[in-house]
Amino acid sequence: MPEAGLPWDGLDAMTDYIYTDDKKYTRVYKQETPDILAAFTSFNDAVFAPDGREIPLKYRELIALAVAFTTQCAYCIDGHTANAVKAGASTGEIAETAWVASALRAGGAYTHGRLAFKLAERRETAHTHA
Repeated sequence: MPEAGLPWDGLDAMTDYIYTDDKKYTRVYKQETPDILAAFTSFNDAVFAPDGREIPLKYRELIALAVAFTTQCAYCIDGHTANAVKAGASTGEIAETAWVASALRAGGAYTHGRLAFKLAERRETAHTHA
């Protein structure tokens, strides 16, 4: 039974989606591109530093979670959900984050639909004038 009544209490990872042994392949980055891995790690650590940023950590984690929802990265969803909760995010905030991401995805489809209409119109015009 979850300790605080939250759905993710007591979970280590989304084991239905993530293979926990995948992290062992980090060794390939360490062996083949250690300089890039170090630069990425430093960059990521700076972005998610607990202090010294204008946007509080909880909100940065919620932003990362919204991006993870839109990119559909199960590993990112797992990590940033855990980090957001650790930073104080509530289930309500996570729910709103999912809706914000949903609205952006839907908005993208809507606006890309307008692009398709424009392209179709150009093809129809080109076809009738050919």
